[in-house]
Amino acid sequence: MLKKNKIVLIAIFSLLLFAFKAADDYFEISKQMEIFGSVYKTVNRDYVDDVKPGDLMKVGIDAMLASLDPYTNFYTESQAEDAMMMRSGEYGGLGSQSVKRGDYTYITNVYKGFAADKAALKIGDKLLEINGKSFIGKSSEEVGNALRGAPNTKVTLLVERNGEKKLLEIFREEIKVKNVTYFGLVNPEIGYIRLDHFTMGAGAEVKEALLSLKSKGISKVILDLRDNGGGLLHEAVNIVNVFIGGGELVVYSKGRSADASKNYKTLDPATDATIPLVVLVNNRSASASEIVCGAIQDFDRGVVIGENTFGKGLVQNVRPLVYRTQMKVTIAKYYIPSGRCIQELDYSNKSKDGKAQVMPDSLKKKFKTKNGREVLEGGGVQPDIEIKKEDKPEIVGLLEKSYLMFDYATKFASSKESIPSASQFVLTPQMFDEFVQFVKMQKDIQSSETEKQLEQLKVKLKAKPNIESIQSSITAIEKFLYDYKLQEIQKHQTSISQLLAEEIVRRYEYQEGGFIQSFKHDQYILKSLEIFNNSMQYQQILNKK
Repeated sequence: MLKKNKIVLIAIFSLLLFAFKAADDYFEISKQMEIFGSVYKTVNRDYVDDVKPGDLMKVGIDAMLASLDPYTNFYTESQAEDAMMMRSGEYGGLGSQSVKRGDYTYITNVYKGFAADKAALKIGDKLLEINGKSFIGKSSEEVGNALRGAPNTKVTLLVERNGEKKLLEIFREEIKVKNVTYFGLVNPEIGYIRLDHFTMGAGAEVKEALLSLKSKGISKVILDLRDNGGGLLHEAVNIVNVFIGGGELVVYSKGRSADASKNYKTLDPATDATIPLVVLVNNRSASASEIVCGAIQDFDRGVVIGENTFGKGLVQNVRPLVYRTQMKVTIAKYYIPSGRCIQELDYSNKSKDGKAQVMPDSLKKKFKTKNGREVLEGGGVQPDIEIKKEDKPEIVGLLEKSYLMFDYATKFASSKESIPSASQFVLTPQMFDEFVQFVKMQKDIQSSETEKQLEQLKVKLKAKPNIESIQSSITAIEKFLYDYKLQEIQKHQTSISQLLAEEIVRRYEYQEGGFIQSFKHDQYILKSLEIFNNSMQYQQILNKK
């Protein structure tokens, strides 16, 4: 009896402590809200210049949430609609992508079969007007808002193509951005699936792609998650379910609230539980991508090839707020089948300058895969086979930033109605020489770091007397640096030709053609073929008997 009374007293005492803490928390919240409100009112009433209350509050909210982590965000009503579109992958529009260069917007991608494609909008088109209104100098956001709209509504574009103006009438349609942006054959035995998003239906698209490839006779498959920043968690589970049977724990989350702590298991029989599998990742593969590749690794279901992934082991949920605003808030950490969390940065432990801390290797715990292989927590998913990132030659980056390869491909496509298929097309030495001449005519290669430093020096020298006496030397240095860039183009002809060939093929065979062209030189793909061609090595990596 005494023991029972003791337990009851402890329980009552615990409840009282909880009640006191809740009361303290409530008081502290009320107090801080009152302080914040008084500051907000005082600034609006007394600040020397007029302030916009909505903008001021948005800055305050953003600053508050930024002190937590980069993934907890507040959305205004208009931003909430855009965020919902990103999660669903659906919007009313044209089916194209664009980029702002200086005062102009250029079309950089046209999705095959959608409204823009049907109306013959082309990659490289320069946008001048939308519905009779000039959009020169407008921001990317303004252009995007003007192009999007209700399906079946008309938008009129005035574009410039090869120096000529063209008027295009396009009827917007419901655009469903595909999660699987391409799937096809690398060779008769090996299939390839490129997954770029984790919006609704991603798992079904991967399943459909695999079944289609199997109908063509493949016996091995590559799942490419490079540059995939993630998305819906349950779609990651559905994708794992394509390769792993039902009833298996893929990921579980732990948070402060009961609804944030959940287990996520596969539900259906696997589409194919035995086909040899390679998963490609890089340091921009994050979140849902890491759940997929981490689960595949933990189950020893396939070989992960590439770079350490990004290291985002946090779960976000979208909460509706007042006045149709929303908030995306981090509610939990997630853990993959071995029990490890791959989160790299600790946002609860920041340095004096506000930077989140990285867990040192010495503190990382070891976990084991299904077959007993050691894997580490934190720092993303470490690949089974690392592809060392090659430093991009500076000249290649300068050409890309200058859009010279992009512009040459546009010019090339305007003069040739057709080219060999994406798998057969090769950039000839003659084409490369034509590109070099094109670059010389443009005389507009992005400045190198050395050239930027020279410009800074010229600004400083303007204030010095007798600047004219060294002007000839400065001109000589400028010519030397420009000629050096031309020499670098020749030196890196192979890599530039590969990228240029991809850019040209995209003009004829869309995004799909670019993928096919890249198979010839992509180090990740070539390493995958090497592993697939050595079944013993494949089995050894997975520690299979």
